[in-house]
Amino acid sequence: MDNQSQTNQKPFRIGVLASTNGTDLQAIIDEMKAGKMPGIELAVVVSNKQTAFALERAATQGYKTVFVDPKGKSRVEYDLEVAKILQENHVDLICLIGYMRILSPEFVRQFPHKIINVHPALMPKFSGPGYFGSNVHEEVLKAGEKESGCTIHFVDEGVDTGKIIVQEKVTIEADETVESLKNKVQALEKKLYPEVIRKFAKGEIQ
Repeated sequence: MDNQSQTNQKPFRIGVLASTNGTDLQAIIDEMKAGKMPGIELAVVVSNKQTAFALERAATQGYKTVFVDPKGKSRVEYDLEVAKILQENHVDLICLIGYMRILSPEFVRQFPHKIINVHPALMPKFSGPGYFGSNVHEEVLKAGEKESGCTIHFVDEGVDTGKIIVQEKVTIEADETVESLKNKVQALEKKLYPEVIRKFAKGEIQ
């Protein structure tokens, strides 16, 4: 019996854009399979990288995946193709999970307040163009920060300039490495991302 027939309500459908391993995607799938995300469906996972493990992860667990080849397409052409896939799959919320492309204004305008991203630092520090992946943690450590964390935020037409939805912190130890900090922050992301999606589905975040 699916969620729709159980609750007689239209399911809340999420679409994921991913370019890398999709560890946060796995956390979302795990919570869905554990029955902790009632009424929420993973409609589609889209990637610009054919070899992204996020695609394989989702496909082997029975979810729809689409690789969109960026070769020979302008940024806008590519984004409009992705937008069409998301619309055809009736997506209510777009979740960026390790997505290594900057969305065009044309894309963002089609989904106002419906795109969210996780950033592996406490924005607005260590965010913006050039701050992604492990280099964020490198810069945090280089700056001698005492704490870091993750931020889930709305995506607007800028780079890491959207309104912050939630942040959580971790303490940086004296012997912290890029790898250990990354692991700490990822553990937070895996907890926070499903929580935020649940809040959207319940209408607690507008």
